[in-house]
Amino acid sequence: MKKKYPKIAVFGGGSWATAIVKMLSENIDEIGWYMRSASAIEYIKSDQHNPKYLSSVEFDTEQLLLSNDINEMVTYADYLVFAIPSAFLSQELDKLNVSLDGKIIFSAIKGIVPESGLIVGEHFHEKYNIPFEDIGVITGPCHAEEVALERLSYLTLACKDRKKANVMSKLLASHYIKTKTSDDIVGTEYAAVLKNIYAIAAGVAHGVGYGDNFQAVLMSNAIREMKRFIKKVHKMKRNINNSAYLGDLLVTGYSVFSRNRMFGNMIGKGYTVKSAMLEMSMVAEGYYATKSAYKIKQENGAKTPIIDTIYKILYENKDPKKEFEKLSDILD
Repeated sequence: MKKKYPKIAVFGGGSWATAIVKMLSENIDEIGWYMRSASAIEYIKSDQHNPKYLSSVEFDTEQLLLSNDINEMVTYADYLVFAIPSAFLSQELDKLNVSLDGKIIFSAIKGIVPESGLIVGEHFHEKYNIPFEDIGVITGPCHAEEVALERLSYLTLACKDRKKANVMSKLLASHYIKTKTSDDIVGTEYAAVLKNIYAIAAGVAHGVGYGDNFQAVLMSNAIREMKRFIKKVHKMKRNINNSAYLGDLLVTGYSVFSRNRMFGNMIGKGYTVKSAMLEMSMVAEGYYATKSAYKIKQENGAKTPIIDTIYKILYENKDPKKEFEKLSDILD
């Protein structure tokens, strides 16, 4: 018999949501799982795995309370884990007709909500009046594909209330998942957003023909740029070299599983944004994050040459090769 924990529900039907449900299933007997696709739910009930994402992961369906009714899952759970791509979060939340009051919200979303221009934690605080003490963030370095393979992975659980971070830490920990906690909810969430932009940059660099030597310089500059950016938006004592910041950046920038790096690589090879997205059939969070991060940096004055370069390529249709030639003269 597994230990008794608060009721928990995961919101999202993609690879990261699937990985989180897998992790939770190691520790608790019942997990709520919201996904909008009724056909995917029926498939999981009959075939014990997600038809589109991490199909190698088999579930004991007796552990799963599956629903395509977001209100049912919000009512059911005490802890709500959102793993819906940031570009689609608002339209899903618009379906709510029950209150989020008293709920503990953990975001596993690495993006900025386009409608508000806010990171997910701030969005829930500003739009739904959720206290920051009831908001947490789940960050890596951790790829869903390696969770599926049960390769040793690390998670950081950030929340202003350390007790709630500890609860989520215990819910997700297992023989292949090591967890730690942090009180830097804003910094870790911004780091999770920015590393996707830098992963696009790594992909573009590869696509236009740069090698490992340049990639090392790019990542070195990216962590310093990340530090400057986060310090501008939320100044507090933090070690940017910790896994939640530098580690997550490195794995997203270098891994073959990184969809943002894959997206950037296609852009570097000459794909348009639309054609790259269609071919990937997955959401590259860094595309949407670039526009929001560029706007935020204009407001706070952070020096961000890498973000500026990716913005010009993605949103001003500048030539990737020419822009990276200019960037290479700025980096040190």
